[in-house]
Amino acid sequence: MEDYYEYRHTVGFEETNLVGNVYYVNYLRWQGRCREMFLYHKATEVLDDLRADLKLFTLKVDCEFFAEITAFDQLAIRMRLVELTQTQIEFSFDYVRLHAEGELLVARGRQRVACMRGPNSRTSPTRVPDSLARALGPYRARTA
Repeated sequence: MEDYYEYRHTVGFEETNLVGNVYYVNYLRWQGRCREMFLYHKATEVLDDLRADLKLFTLKVDCEFFAEITAFDQLAIRMRLVELTQTQIEFSFDYVRLHAEGELLVARGRQRVACMRGPNSRTSPTRVPDSLARALGPYRARTA
């Protein structure tokens, strides 16, 4: 079993700029999509909590680019758990281009989220739900 959750994506023309390479904001969108699909496939109990009053606030995102990608490139976005505190979670994302000759790491990103509860005008930090912490357990990043 791999130590990451993987979301696969095929790049479309609408995700590229006039030069033909992928516009940078799409990498951040794919982080969000990967996180959402993780919840859908691996942490379904949390979805009910999100429909109630749990909120996952994104506090910080970043992405470092190593190679360009273009329309119809096949990508694997691989998410790992970097840190889990009482109220926050930090993820890492590897963006890997898949092709016949093998894989190429094209970018690497991070995202930090806080768990919050309450009405939109008065949210406050809350503990990471146990069900989410359990679902993330197998995807903890290895430390060097």
